[in-house]
Amino acid sequence: MAKRKNKRRERATVETVAYTDPQGNVLTLRQSLSAGTIKKIGEPPGSAAASLEDAWQRRSETLFERLAVSWEIAGLPLEDQKMLLGRYRMADAETQRWVRQTIASHLEAHIPELAG
Repeated sequence: MAKRKNKRRERATVETVAYTDPQGNVLTLRQSLSAGTIKKIGEPPGSAAASLEDAWQRRSETLFERLAVSWEIAGLPLEDQKMLLGRYRMADAETQRWVRQTIASHLEAHIPELAG
């Protein structure tokens, strides 16, 4: 039986920016996103049943998911996307607020079409 060759696309090295919170944890975010991703994030919610709160929460998580490359917490680096999103969801309110504010500042500086 012939072996299948795994043809993985070589991904271009992505430019990142690291942000440190008051406790010394480091969140590293992508400096840019593809045009398709920017368009998708900028779209309104797909369902009229989605509340404003649901839409805001989903957009916050989507931005985090697309931008976060790594998050070093208490010296432990997280780089797996599922682990990163899980950690964000489990974070206390103050940590989530810091992440949202950091992402908002990051968008203003690097991806202004998503700021606001």
